[in-house]
Amino acid sequence: MNLPHNIFRAVYQESEIERYKGNPFIEALPRVSKIEELKIKLEGKVKYNPAAGYLDARQRAHELCGLLDDFFQPLSMHVALEEKIALMIRGGYVARNIATGQLQQHLQNGYERLMTGDISSFRFAEAPSTARCLSLIGCSGCGKSSSVLRILATYPQAIYHEKYNTYQLAYLRIECPVDGSLKSLCLNFFKEVDKHLNTDLTERYGYKRHSTEVLMSFMGQVANQYAIGALVIDEIQRLGRKQKEGQERMLEFFVALVNIIGVPVILVGTPKARPIFELELQSARRSTGIGSMVWEPLRQQKNRIDKVTGKPKPTEWRLLTDKLWQYQWLIHRDEPLTEEIRNTWFELSQGVLDIVVKLFVLAQLRAIITGVERLSSKLFIKVYESELQPIHPMIEALKSGKANSIAKYSDLQYKEIDKRLLELSQQISEVAAAKSDKLPFASDAEAMRLYNLLLGMRCESELLVPLVQKAIIDHPNLQVRGLIP
Repeated sequence: MNLPHNIFRAVYQESEIERYKGNPFIEALPRVSKIEELKIKLEGKVKYNPAAGYLDARQRAHELCGLLDDFFQPLSMHVALEEKIALMIRGGYVARNIATGQLQQHLQNGYERLMTGDISSFRFAEAPSTARCLSLIGCSGCGKSSSVLRILATYPQAIYHEKYNTYQLAYLRIECPVDGSLKSLCLNFFKEVDKHLNTDLTERYGYKRHSTEVLMSFMGQVANQYAIGALVIDEIQRLGRKQKEGQERMLEFFVALVNIIGVPVILVGTPKARPIFELELQSARRSTGIGSMVWEPLRQQKNRIDKVTGKPKPTEWRLLTDKLWQYQWLIHRDEPLTEEIRNTWFELSQGVLDIVVKLFVLAQLRAIITGVERLSSKLFIKVYESELQPIHPMIEALKSGKANSIAKYSDLQYKEIDKRLLELSQQISEVAAAKSDKLPFASDAEAMRLYNLLLGMRCESELLVPLVQKAIIDHPNLQVRGLIP
């Protein structure tokens, strides 16, 4: 049987953990990673060559913008989140073991729910649940969603078990609908399953006049039929747009998914979602509380002393900025990162990871456009004041430390900043075009590389252009390495 490229054929590895042994859904997953292995798996793969700093300005702009997608530095909070997700996915499968018939119990009870329209009913003895639920709360741009997705990407998403003729989705991510309705949530769910398993659930269930209760029962049945390891529901703060009764109803459904159907649920949202979880915890009708993990921006702390070596132990903010500082495509780049720039960088970003990276990229683009070709505190401040105006209210709220202010500005959009990145890249193209008109060897890649390299070596002189031109004419077969002497 030929499988689509996105579906993996199950390969089983006997688990070293007793409660996971003999469970095909767990033994088809990768082994639990050690911390060092995990960091390697999660780390972003930025392809960087120091010589690229002397490329054409337009080429450097492309390299810089790639940093926004490729850079990822694993921190202790990522390790903690991965551990929780790993426990949730595997723990949720313990009571849904297809080899022992436990999954069939869940499916039979799911059929009863479809027939009665009652999400909590069961025909046979109620199947046990070992699932857990987690809520992840943090301001926009601090890396919640991207971190969850990067961790989940260490798992094969769709797996086919030939022996049992069944499919397994190790995880599924959906977004909470803008209108906060359960019906739209179910529709989003069916669309995502269709996308990964080439099924027709949206056609069969979503577009028919089923009640919300029936759709929820279908959703629960599908979650077990395709052995979903964890259901990630992002943008949970959108629930706040509905009445309190609607919030309660959806939360009851999430709790039912965990307690009755046995599917682990991860809820991701901004601080605006806090009242929703407080509402859940206050309700006596529910049998389980939803644990939460607050995803805070990085803090600027003083270096701690390592008890073993007695030397200062660098903070995560220092490790992150030192790592990011390596990726400069500027001719006059400075090494190493000074404390003045590091402090300014934190003051302007408040440790929000998305802003930390975007500020760094925008500053480099500005340095290329102006011809300064070097980063400084003054440049960071200018870029913050001119390019990052949309997020000033959120930065000020984070500086104040007031929870109400942070919640108020916690989900600011970054579309204007992304737009400015494109505009600055366009300006670099225009500047490069204007500059190339003045250089007689602009169409010669080797000559341009030599010219930029000599500029980087501080060979700034009126003689530089004719010197490069003469070198190219006199030695047409030599590359840059041979031309430099």
